[in-house]
Amino acid sequence: MSARKKRAPKKASKTEATQHTHPAPGRAFWSGTITFGLVSIPVDFYSATRSRQGKLRMVTADGHPVGRRYVCSRDGQPVPIEEIVRGFQVDSGEFVVVNDDELEAVAPEKTRDIDLKHFIALAELPKALMVRPYVLAPAGASTKAYRLLAETMERTDKVGIATAVIRDKAYIIAILAKDGVLLAETLRFVDELRTPQSIGLPSPVSVPQAQVKSMLRVIDDLTQEALDLTELHDDYASSMVKTVEKKAKRGQDVVQGVAEPETEETEFEAPIDLVALLKRRLEKDGAIASPQARGSSKKPSVASAKRPRKTKAAS
Repeated sequence: MSARKKRAPKKASKTEATQHTHPAPGRAFWSGTITFGLVSIPVDFYSATRSRQGKLRMVTADGHPVGRRYVCSRDGQPVPIEEIVRGFQVDSGEFVVVNDDELEAVAPEKTRDIDLKHFIALAELPKALMVRPYVLAPAGASTKAYRLLAETMERTDKVGIATAVIRDKAYIIAILAKDGVLLAETLRFVDELRTPQSIGLPSPVSVPQAQVKSMLRVIDDLTQEALDLTELHDDYASSMVKTVEKKAKRGQDVVQGVAEPETEETEFEAPIDLVALLKRRLEKDGAIASPQARGSSKKPSVASAKRPRKTKAAS
């Protein structure tokens, strides 16, 4: 096997760097208060990821998006929504019907508290438990407690384990800190993780040291100092967009349908510039001097936290 030279990460151009930022401020999709001991820190939740544009949808030949219909698995006939009930499948394969009152009886209590139970070493948090990342922006009139918690956690390499009820669903959340900013990760429940034994992987075997040294040389040849973000590009999506744009420009296979609103729930309406958002929040508390503060006593406004539009049921 021929050795490959080490590749230094390419420096992103101004255009490429802009593609990794969010140019417009948005709004939080949920707000809560981190509580532990006598400490209360109100925060706004912002998604740290964004969905890609240009989704493929199923449409009719004349361009009308099609909706989802519920049909019976036995006879294939459509089932009216009023005849559909919720069924919990048990080990025997049978379904036990659960009504609305029973669901409400076991639903978690609605609260805006993010109950921080305890702190653990960051290294002790398995990455396989992490589901989705969020950025927590300070939401209260003062950011002092927010900054204090973030700096202390970052210095000690600690992560907080908390529970929260977000939109009527209970979550376990990991609260982390990086560069003075609080972050959050929703976590999987422990019974959602599969073990190597449950998958059926064979037991580890000893490997000759000569093979280990050979593998180390290969890994060393492919090692670079940092991750090149330009390598994390979706070539398939780019090719698809180019194909669609070419066909649209030629007027090929274009159907004049009426686009329906997306049925998927979005967490915020516009892309957000998290750095600018946090900067404004910290400026409000006087942590850093803002250009407005130098020339005017008027403080920058803060985007209010609102709930997004609810999902529409597909017809």
